[in-house]
Amino acid sequence: MVAAGRGNPLASRLIHRAHAENGWHLYAPACALVEADRARPGTAEHLAALPAVIVLELDLAAALAVAAGTTWGRDHCRYAATPTPERPDGALIATVDPGRWKDEPVRLIDLTA
Repeated sequence: MVAAGRGNPLASRLIHRAHAENGWHLYAPACALVEADRARPGTAEHLAALPAVIVLELDLAAALAVAAGTTWGRDHCRYAATPTPERPDGALIATVDPGRWKDEPVRLIDLTA
């Protein structure tokens, strides 16, 4: 999210594609959105205003997953990437730090390529 706020071209392409193509969705886990805004003020308001971005609330299932982890933003992202009835295929995590997710059971989009 911070990468998008800093003008990362691959993040910008993802946002554009989600806006332009049916069936594409970008999820912003609320906890990750808060962390991004703390790192780069204004990020949360900007991303939440985009029609292609769906903010994922911290519901009970997500809260329990976050509580079992060590970092709110990362654990909420991991939960969002896990298959659920609402997202049967789960979701991919777009990141500029793929090493951060090493050994995690998640699928990534590397925004540094």
